[in-house]
Amino acid sequence: MPYPNLPPLYLASTSAYRRQLLAKLTPHFRAISPQVDEAALPAEQPEALVSRLAVAKAQAVAATLTDGLVIGSDQVAVFDGQIIGKPHTVDNAIAQLSQFSGNTVTFLTGLALINVATASCQQVVEPFIVEFRDLSQAEILAYIDREKPLDCAGSFKSEGLGISLFHALKGDDPNSLIGLPLIRLHELLRNEGVNLLTAGT
Repeated sequence: MPYPNLPPLYLASTSAYRRQLLAKLTPHFRAISPQVDEAALPAEQPEALVSRLAVAKAQAVAATLTDGLVIGSDQVAVFDGQIIGKPHTVDNAIAQLSQFSGNTVTFLTGLALINVATASCQQVVEPFIVEFRDLSQAEILAYIDREKPLDCAGSFKSEGLGISLFHALKGDDPNSLIGLPLIRLHELLRNEGVNLLTAGT
C-alpha cells in the first residue's frame, strides 16, 4: 500500500459493483474471491443469512493472510417474506419486476470487517427499502432490454436507469442498495483506527 499509515485492505468479493463502490473511498485495496457456499441454511432468516455470509466471506480471505483488514459483504432482496435472488434470465426478470410493481421490496446487506492480526470481527446488517411505482408491461420489457439487469438481485440497477422504476427509496445509505454500505464501512474502519479521509496525510 502506498500510504504508510494505511494497513493492507482486502475486499472479499469478485463483484464489480462492490469494487466500484469501495473505489469511491480508496483505490488502495485488493479484491480476492472468498470461495464461500452462499446457499441458505434450512429455515435461515434473511437477516441471519446475510450476516453469516458476510462474516464467512471475510473469514475465508482472512485465513489466507497474516495482516490487514478484510471486508465481507452479502445482500438479499426480500419480498413478501421471501428471499429474491438474481433473475439470470429475461423471463425471471420480467416475473420479478411484475411482482414488484406497486409494491415494496426490502434489501438487506450484511457487512463484516475482520482485523487479521487481532482476529476481531465487526458486523452489521443494513436495511434499505425500495418502493416501486406501478409499472406497465411495456416499461418492464423496455427496461430489461435496455439495461439487462440479469445479474442483479431484484432485476434492476439503481445506479442506472433502474431509478426510473421507483416511487421512493428509504434508508441511511443508498450505496447499500448496490451492495456495499459505505457509511457503515467507514464507521467500522474508524473503529479499527483507520480513517480513509486522513490516511494519506
